[in-house]
Amino acid sequence: MIEGGAQTVSWQSCVIEAIVQQTPSIKSVFLRASKPFAPIAGQHVDVRLTAPDGYRAMRSYSIASTAASSLIIELAIERLPEGEVSSYFHDVATIGDAIELRGPLGGHFLWPDPAAGAVLLIGAGSGVVPLMAMIRQRRTQTPAVPTALLLSARTAEDVLFSEELHATEIGDPAFVLALAITREDPRRTSDFGRRIDSAMVQEVVARLDRKPTHVFVCGSNGFVNIATEGALLAGLDAAMIKTERYGGA
Repeated sequence: MIEGGAQTVSWQSCVIEAIVQQTPSIKSVFLRASKPFAPIAGQHVDVRLTAPDGYRAMRSYSIASTAASSLIIELAIERLPEGEVSSYFHDVATIGDAIELRGPLGGHFLWPDPAAGAVLLIGAGSGVVPLMAMIRQRRTQTPAVPTALLLSARTAEDVLFSEELHATEIGDPAFVLALAITREDPRRTSDFGRRIDSAMVQEVVARLDRKPTHVFVCGSNGFVNIATEGALLAGLDAAMIKTERYGGA
């Protein structure tokens, strides 16, 4: 769940088009919106569930898809312990179910337009979702912008969007991918076998051909603090660093 105040956007009914198991704990849920939907990479939506007795639960989720996806919205939802909404999507939801949705929301954590300088993306677990939207938007709009993603995951199996990220790295010389695998040895020499720290952030910055002019960090409170400190120690200006902190169920 993404923290942030709601904007004045009306609710609409969406229908689940597909559900894809991405990692052992994360599913992508593809929703067909009933109204035009044009998010900017980095934005999120509010999702509201209503029980037969009238009880409602609402959570906010980052959007993984881009405006080019038309009426189809992709949310990547992690199963969280005792999570009301995440448990519904993992255990109950089926294709054809109707879901209430409000968005797109958020005006701070956004892919720069125009994107001229290099970009550094740092995420952990499901925190890669808004960063993935940025990578996808970059691919269609500004593919020449040098971009590095430093992503932390427990194991290689837990790397969300792994196949797409590796394909992007292979086919795009301006894109740098570095994984921080915390619970097993990394499979590639370009990856790291430890939690993200300041030295790691500085090394990834050095892999870009120029100093980043935009930095986006998404993860838990502790993760964001460590990653931000690393960016500052790498000589990056605090004014260029934007953060998103997640939590909730």
